[in-house]
Amino acid sequence: MKKHFQIGVIGTFADKEVPAKLNEIARDVGKEIAKKGHVLVFGPELDGDSISTQAALGAKDAGGTTIGILYGSKGELFAPNSVDYVIWTGAERGGPRESVLVLSCDGVIAISGGSGTLTEMMIAYMNKRPVVVLENTGGWADKMANQFFDHRQRAKAEGAKTPQEAVDKIIELIKSSRKS
Repeated sequence: MKKHFQIGVIGTFADKEVPAKLNEIARDVGKEIAKKGHVLVFGPELDGDSISTQAALGAKDAGGTTIGILYGSKGELFAPNSVDYVIWTGAERGGPRESVLVLSCDGVIAISGGSGTLTEMMIAYMNKRPVVVLENTGGWADKMANQFFDHRQRAKAEGAKTPQEAVDKIIELIKSSRKS
């Protein structure tokens, strides 16, 4: 089994900056991923802040490694100090970049989120990647907490109440998915 996992953090994008409460939660998730020796995968933005960028900054603060999956093929990152390795997809928002991001992960943690986060959760589900959502953060994370993705009831978005619980839960789900 791998010594480390690639854990995606997905969530709300903001034109300027994410709300302070979500910013702190995201940074704590990133720190927990780094402390446990795993790699954080995220979708850096070129034109604004995001939950995933805040998580990556938290991981970097804790000495962790990050991989940024970007849309397009060039540009200046909103937070260049958030990423160790960059993968330019050449794709735009709305599906192709999200697919590369999720398929680069062993599992994902969602914090709040809009349509892009929902797309990423569905890609994870369709490709048998576990999903943990942080409850009480709003958006699709709250709507999907402990809900099955569809009528087949094969997998659900597992809810977590704290950043530490979310990271512990995604690690356990990834390990379990490796056994089956």
